[in-house]
Amino acid sequence: MKKSYIIIAVVVFLVIVLYRIFAGGYNSLVKSRETVKGAWSNVEAQYQRRSDLIPNLVSTVKGAADFEKSTLEAVMNARAQATKITIDPNNITPEKLQEFQQAQSQVSGALGRLLAVAENYPQLKAVGNFSELQAQLEGTENRINESRRQYNEAAKEYNVSRSTFPRVMVASMFGFKESPYFESDKGTEKAPDVKF
Repeated sequence: MKKSYIIIAVVVFLVIVLYRIFAGGYNSLVKSRETVKGAWSNVEAQYQRRSDLIPNLVSTVKGAADFEKSTLEAVMNARAQATKITIDPNNITPEKLQEFQQAQSQVSGALGRLLAVAENYPQLKAVGNFSELQAQLEGTENRINESRRQYNEAAKEYNVSRSTFPRVMVASMFGFKESPYFESDKGTEKAPDVKF
């Protein structure tokens, strides 16, 4: 009789331990994955903010100067392409993130060219609206960088959590996939040549 109580106690103990390992691991992974999704939403919100500012900037530039049409078209085309690419936060793959990042880099490049060309138009600098929009864009770029950093941090915590034992077993059983990271744009690892 005493032996059967010991066996039952051991079985109950093992069931409790296994439940705590799997349920705790599963719940922790769900929480981490939701943190990554929330961080991704913040990234998208900042890119959307930038995208919303672009038409105002383009109209201000158009109205204030006989501006180079090709530069304005490049900005609007890059914006149009970038807004076509969406990522499901439940299924962020490295390929989709790379595609998204490339499209956003095109927007950044086109905006950079627009602002550089705008320097050649002194009458544009006198327009308060242009200066205000330029400042908002600069602030938005900083917010984008911070959102990307926070996303990468959340993805790192999630990836470490899903890769450690015993959660790695839970992750593979329930299909918790690795979250990709934002990476620097190609070529940015090399310092530009500056010649005078």
